Amino acid sequence: MRTASGRFCGALLTLLWLAAPLCAQKDNAPEISAAQLVRETVAQEIKAASDTSHKHLFRSRKQMARGSQTRLYVETNESMAGMTIAHNDQPLTTQQQKAEQDHLAWLASSPEQLRKKHAREKEDEERTLRVVRALPNAFLYEYDGDETGAPGLGKTGDPLKKLKFTPNPSYSPPTRVEQVLQGMRGYLLVDAAAHRIAVIEGTLFRDVSFGWGIIGHLDKGGHFRVQQADVGDGSWELTAMSLRMTGKILLFRGLSITTDEVFSDFQQVPADLPFSKGVDLLNAEQQKLAREAESKAER
Repeated sequence: MRTASGRFCGALLTLLWLAAPLCAQKDNAPEISAAQLVRETVAQEIKAASDTSHKHLFRSRKQMARGSQTRLYVETNESMAGMTIAHNDQPLTTQQQKAEQDHLAWLASSPEQLRKKHAREKEDEERTLRVVRALPNAFLYEYDGDETGAPGLGKTGDPLKKLKFTPNPSYSPPTRVEQVLQGMRGYLLVDAAAHRIAVIEGTLFRDVSFGWGIIGHLDKGGHFRVQQADVGDGSWELTAMSLRMTGKILLFRGLSITTDEVFSDFQQVPADLPFSKGVDLLNAEQQKLAREAESKAER
């Protein structure tokens, strides 16, 4: 005769056996709609944009048609501080480096110029956020497989959902900023757990006019890619950007942009870093990199 404990174990095993199909059904339950995932992710992106608790010093290398430029940047509580350290992967001359340092010193001693610089940065940020806010309504989305995060792309090893998008025919852009979205299709890579966008890539499948074509237009075939990643402290930063666009502005002025920019070597700095201290960090980092380059050349 089975003991009470034996009956209990038997009943528990039976319960687990009966529950197994239900668990399997739950695991295989449909995920949230692609549109809802985008909506929740955009909400998180907007929230993250207002978080000033994480600031970084980092490096940028921009490749353009006329050559490359390498810069150091540091986020401060007054404005972004930036310093060019190389052209076409060659260090600046002593005179060029002094000009960079003098410009930063002038900014650090000019509160009015810093305010103007900060205002321009806020305007650029707001234009970007307007496009991000439009994403849930401007496009129709569908799942298109999975990818895995890698260095500079999402969080290394974490799953990413791929979402194809096409223009939503019922979307009416409120300003010229969002008009470009009507002629674009492409895909997103989304970290569904963190609700962050790892990649947005789009291509213009038709010409897009602004202001009835009087202000300008972008040509069919234009392409862009923006990439983000967890930079190691739980915050996400822009890690790569590619832009290929041609068109015309104000009827006569031609527009041709071809750039590839990579952002790397993120180092966290104090959240309350003032601009003048940020300049000091840039100068120290530039000197460190110069010493490392000299040491490497001597080997």
